[in-house]
Amino acid sequence: MDDNGLLEPSFADAIAAIEQSSELPPSRRTHWVCSLRQIAKALGRPPESLAARWGAVALKVNQLHHAGSGVEWKTLANHKSNAKAALHWYRKDSELPLRGAPLTEEWRQLRKSIVDLAHLTKLSGLIRYCSMKGIAPATVTEAVVDDYMRYREETTALAVDIKARRAIARAWNTSRKLPGWPQQPLQEPPLKANTEWPNWRDFPASLQEEIESYLKSLTKPRRGIDKKRLGACKLSTIRTRRNDLVSLAKKAVRLGIAIDNLTSMQKLLDPEMVARVIDDEWKKAGDEPKTTTIDLGKKVLAIARSVGCVDEAGLEKLGDIRSELEKYRQGGMTPKKMKLIRHVLNEKVWERVYNCPTELMKRARSLKEKAPVKAAVAAQIAVGIAILTEAPVRAANLAAIRLDENLIKPGGSDTPYLLVFPHYDVKNRVDLTFEFDDYLTDLIDEYVQEYRPSLLRGANGDWLFPGTTGESKDPHLFSIQITERIQKATGLRITVHQFRHAAAATYLKHHPGDYETVRRFLGHKSLKTTINFYCGLETIQASREFSKIIRQHRRFDKDEPPRAGR
Repeated sequence: MDDNGLLEPSFADAIAAIEQSSELPPSRRTHWVCSLRQIAKALGRPPESLAARWGAVALKVNQLHHAGSGVEWKTLANHKSNAKAALHWYRKDSELPLRGAPLTEEWRQLRKSIVDLAHLTKLSGLIRYCSMKGIAPATVTEAVVDDYMRYREETTALAVDIKARRAIARAWNTSRKLPGWPQQPLQEPPLKANTEWPNWRDFPASLQEEIESYLKSLTKPRRGIDKKRLGACKLSTIRTRRNDLVSLAKKAVRLGIAIDNLTSMQKLLDPEMVARVIDDEWKKAGDEPKTTTIDLGKKVLAIARSVGCVDEAGLEKLGDIRSELEKYRQGGMTPKKMKLIRHVLNEKVWERVYNCPTELMKRARSLKEKAPVKAAVAAQIAVGIAILTEAPVRAANLAAIRLDENLIKPGGSDTPYLLVFPHYDVKNRVDLTFEFDDYLTDLIDEYVQEYRPSLLRGANGDWLFPGTTGESKDPHLFSIQITERIQKATGLRITVHQFRHAAAATYLKHHPGDYETVRRFLGHKSLKTTINFYCGLETIQASREFSKIIRQHRRFDKDEPPRAGR
């Protein structure tokens, strides 16, 4: 084992072998060594820490994108191809097994006895790990498997979750039937509880009917408890409400509440029963409840108020439950969204997104004569991305833009476009207005005049983004197309909705603390909503400003070569 913890030869060993080889032509040696170093650099790992085996690195290498690697796509493709060829040559030339490290005789005999290919696949990594660590088959314990899973996570792209651990343990325990196999069992971690039991069809018909009646009421305009008029809920909202109620009922039964007792929504939303479910969820989570548990308290109270099946005393108890849970609600963005924001705040990454429409329009112009519809789709996506960078609207609003209604030139044909949405077309019931620059105005004009007619297919609609049925383009389909085109061009995966987070992060980077402006262009009703969601971004910017101060006082060795960004 080397200093980097690898149990088998590394990229560095392969590079040394290639450089010293007399059988390889000089040009091939140069190209292979260069490619191995470039792949290691793109992966952000020193060559000494990467296993010199294509199977160990293939997944991560294939996920590399040329935009993030600082090279053209063809160059990266050549590096990948060269690295694969170099590693296959190295394993064969060094007489190393293609699938991993060499085996001791004891482990080799045991591996040879496994006839089930599925079991062999699951146990192969553990067998080779133990062999290289000098761990005898009879001494394999849970601690050994723990160490192997950590090593597997650090050096491979293989799964290390409970499902993978369980698969290894089950394959090991099944193999104990084989001659000579160690008889000590391995623990099989339990999978998540069966969320299907009990079956919803087994609940009292009266409860099912009440819930269906409640959900049906959400499909029509109605009055809220404060007598304000409420619009019909979206189908997605109704599906979520159904899932919440069904889930609550199933959780109650799993806690021992008789299924026959849940005969109505009044019984289902009983504060004592709700408290039992939430206490159980909280206990499983640890010291603090999960966000889903906090949301459950909020949703149950809202439903109980809406249905009117819980008396005032019960509503007060549900309110107390919700208040206690809300103390633990974390503000700001989720780790997944923060990962995206870190990419957005990197100027090089976001610059590629800004320039994506320009590249797409170049492609559209090159395809216009021979494939007009394909060119029009490329131009359509280019305009969609360009609009999102200046007007971070929701997918439904983007797809529903109408010429001369939402997209207008109030100052005349030679003036920039305005994108406007009246409050009744916006989710938060807030008027939205965006003024586009000359670049985006010209881009839209070119699309409307040169490419949009190919998408109308004889229809006479005024949609900026027409679909195949004569109506506007489906928001979900449009969102997928935009996400995939951006990812293909830049390596960054960003959805239409996430452009809103990107816009807030970009603006706050240049105007720290100006949440009011962010509130306005995102269409939030409450400033508190904006602050709670994006307050964490100030931490990133604050650390950058502090880093600038430190750099002003740092001394560098005159003989040390300068680095980018210094």
